[in-house]
Amino acid sequence: MRLATLKDGRLAGVLENALVPLAAALDAAGGNGAALPRGMIALLANEAAMTEAARAVAFATRPEHAKLRLPLDEALLDAPLRPGKIIGVGRNYGAHASEVGGPKLEAPKLFLKPTSTICGPGAEVAIPRAVTKPDWEVELAVVIGAPAFEVEERRALEHVAGYTILNDVSAREFQFDVPLAMTSFAKGLQDFCPIGPWIVTADALGEPWALDIACTLNGEEVQHGNTRELIFSVPALIAYISRFMRLDTGDVIATGTPSGSGHFRSPPRYLKSGDQLALTVERIGTLRHGIA
Repeated sequence: MRLATLKDGRLAGVLENALVPLAAALDAAGGNGAALPRGMIALLANEAAMTEAARAVAFATRPEHAKLRLPLDEALLDAPLRPGKIIGVGRNYGAHASEVGGPKLEAPKLFLKPTSTICGPGAEVAIPRAVTKPDWEVELAVVIGAPAFEVEERRALEHVAGYTILNDVSAREFQFDVPLAMTSFAKGLQDFCPIGPWIVTADALGEPWALDIACTLNGEEVQHGNTRELIFSVPALIAYISRFMRLDTGDVIATGTPSGSGHFRSPPRYLKSGDQLALTVERIGTLRHGIA
């Protein structure tokens, strides 16, 4: 199942070319749409509600129930969720680790992004005028389902609700032009985490071992990789992080980016006003947003 949040706050299932507002569809299916959780995190935390959501989507797919569906290309989508915390992972693709340089990592390189970085599909990210080196990073994002603390790697995927896409926008001067890198600050500015367009549930996506991942900038492909290149896998990341902090429902792990970010090009290339980005992960979809 694919789940989205509309700009008006309604939760919706996502079909190939249509959206299904869940509450209305569940009412039509004979259920109680008013009893569905109002927010994505509450929905993901409620197994019974997820079952009802799936029933609503299945009901709306029937040809005779077309009135329950909205055209996808006309929908105004918000960020699919507002996570309690966003945990980023640096240098987690082999080729990207090589272009950045530095010693081989024995454990994941982690940082935190504040929730104020979140914005949704179609957002126009306003780069602060004082930022001179804004950069892009397409990433597979893991959305936590059941809370996880001190979980074993072999059980880690049991704690995944689903997956989405994010752009880990970064002000590179705070990473590379200062005596002591300020990674969380570089990646923590307002709207520096476009996310979406929806969440694909873990059962629908399957195992995230070999997903193509790409970013285009103004129609030009600037990044292309595959999650098989991850140095620390999704289960390894969940197990490692949960050794030190509890991962709660709706928390997001940004799993790292493949090579091709602007800062590491020759010459370097940075985002500018008017740029349009399309970030794609296989079996999830494409997140599009611009630079104001």
